[in-house]
Amino acid sequence: MGFLKKRMITGIEIKHKDESWQNAMIDAIRDPDELLRLLNLDTQTYQKQIVYPKHFKLLAPLSFIKKIKKGDWNDPLLRQILPIADETQQVNGFINDPVGDLNSEQSNGVLQKYQGRVLLITTGACAVHCRYCFRRHFPYVESVPDKKHWQQTLQYIQQDDTLHEVILSGGDPLMLSDQRLATMCADLAAIPHIKTLRFHTRLPIILPQRLNQAFFDWLADIKLHKVMVIHANHANEIDDETGRALQRLTDENVTVLNQSVLLQGVNDDVESLVDLSHRLFEFKVLPYYLHLLDKVQGAAHFNVEEKQAIILINAVKQRLSGYLVPKLVKEVSGERSKLSLE
Repeated sequence: MGFLKKRMITGIEIKHKDESWQNAMIDAIRDPDELLRLLNLDTQTYQKQIVYPKHFKLLAPLSFIKKIKKGDWNDPLLRQILPIADETQQVNGFINDPVGDLNSEQSNGVLQKYQGRVLLITTGACAVHCRYCFRRHFPYVESVPDKKHWQQTLQYIQQDDTLHEVILSGGDPLMLSDQRLATMCADLAAIPHIKTLRFHTRLPIILPQRLNQAFFDWLADIKLHKVMVIHANHANEIDDETGRALQRLTDENVTVLNQSVLLQGVNDDVESLVDLSHRLFEFKVLPYYLHLLDKVQGAAHFNVEEKQAIILINAVKQRLSGYLVPKLVKEVSGERSKLSLE
């Protein structure tokens, strides 16, 4: 059921009816100046600190922006989405492909780094452009397994009976239509040696209305173990609407885990990490990974040093039950698994 939404643009109030998550994406904010105005931040004051990139532009739907505290330049959610001048600095050791995705590509959009599982780059689209994204420079146009190459992708998975799990990633796989997702997942479920289907997605956090009845209808038809790894970095990202969407997933027998990235100025303190774990568990989501930042060019200002990260996670362990403590890890290009830092 739709709802009336008001949006202020240069002092003009606009009312319209938003009927779907696709419409919410049409209305997403793409202009840094407009974002600052919506958050009551004076554009002249911060003009020198923001940038307007031609590649990997600002993108954030209003459902996420409403969680940001107005008037607070240092809000932890705002820091994740606003392009700032620090992104333009060239920093040694920060590169375009920090986790070696391109070296792991076996076919169009098929990445295999670890034994027993394969990752599919299903789309280059996301609901939000996280400024620390390790795939912000990924060549999606050349790599996404579109309909033309889908049979080739299936053939690769069919021929390797050591594979038992397929990970749908991106971009964000939930940006695909329900019809496209349902077809892809049904094809994968028909492969006898595939037992688990895993989604890596930020949409339940960014755009919880994406988990609508149509989504759950086709998902129920997939007779595999289903895992959804969501991505929240701060407790403020999980409002009640988001929480209800997450709990619906667990009610539908989907295993829901969360992975976070340790980000300077966002969650690099004990209280933020503890609050996030508590908030996740309130809606039956278990903390899974806390990643060190993948050193992608443009994100050096988010970096937290490994020694400090270890101090933080050890302090978190003193505050939480073991099942609420995410595993601190980093990904090293060429390694056959993520490296635990505990």
